[in-house]
Amino acid sequence: MKKLAVLGASGHGKVVADTAQCCGWDQVDFYDDAWPSCERNGSWLVVGDSAAMYTRLRDYQGVVVAIGNNAVRHRKLTALIDASAPVVALIHPMAVVSQYASIGPGSVVFAGVVVNADAKVGLGAILNTGCSVDHDCVLGAAVHVSPGARLAGAVSVGDRSWVGIGASVKQLVRIGSDVVVGAGAAVVSNVPDGAVVVGVPARAI
Repeated sequence: MKKLAVLGASGHGKVVADTAQCCGWDQVDFYDDAWPSCERNGSWLVVGDSAAMYTRLRDYQGVVVAIGNNAVRHRKLTALIDASAPVVALIHPMAVVSQYASIGPGSVVFAGVVVNADAKVGLGAILNTGCSVDHDCVLGAAVHVSPGARLAGAVSVGDRSWVGIGASVKQLVRIGSDVVVGAGAAVVSNVPDGAVVVGVPARAI
């Protein structure tokens, strides 16, 4: 039996668990520091807190962090890798991922996503429902590309940056680390580290 441990019993975690089952994982157990007051996450059991998960890592063939906050997810994944946890990526069977693309450990790729040739996706990324990542894009660690967002060819996105729902990024644009791109924004020029950009065309606020 293939067993997956998921850290973070959230709404995002439900989509992760559902994707895992679509990928053939037989059992999905949640761990969350709200346990024992939080005992279920929708259809799935919460069986312990994060400390308990570390004591049970040998019981699982895979571990994923389902925490939406990019910085927290990055930190938790790094700690799990340091602990030799079996961190895995999940790619929904209804996603289209080129055989020439690479998806980093701990990343989740949801239904309707398209990832094209020679795209490189780093540790712990979230490629959310129906987004697209075109050829030669490079995404750093713990990036979140929201539902329906579009990255054109050869875009780069730095660590922990968040591309909001329905946003579009022009080809060859460089987005720094810890950036927030607002919902529906059109990014047509480079964005420095730590910026928040919104609008059409996107401008810093």
